[in-house]
Amino acid sequence: MAKSDSVESGKKPAGRPARRKKTFKKRGEKRVVHHGVVHIQASFNNTIITVTDSAGAVLSWSSAGGIGFKGSRKGTPFAATQAAMAAGHAAKGFGVRSVEVRVKGPGAGRESAIRALQTSVGLDIKSI
Repeated sequence: MAKSDSVESGKKPAGRPARRKKTFKKRGEKRVVHHGVVHIQASFNNTIITVTDSAGAVLSWSSAGGIGFKGSRKGTPFAATQAAMAAGHAAKGFGVRSVEVRVKGPGAGRESAIRALQTSVGLDIKSI
């Protein structure tokens, strides 16, 4: 009887609440940065590329694992090249034209990442 009473009264049965429409806030204006700093952290297992402005605020980043390489392939020079290209193209969206490169770690992707930033992406490297 209790169930039929709730149906007859026109109420919805208990369960999931009604879905709300998601609202998105528009982000602020993109910053325009002409000179950036590229941090390359090359380990034996992965290569992480981070592009920051001169104050250290991150503009873009990429890693060999984030691109889609798995396992031991993340530590290869080719994976580092692809990660550098992804981070560099994203940084160009902020207006970065020239960069200073800082390299850490003993990984195989050190030189190939720098070369990719210069040739494939077209960034002007001021110092390494």
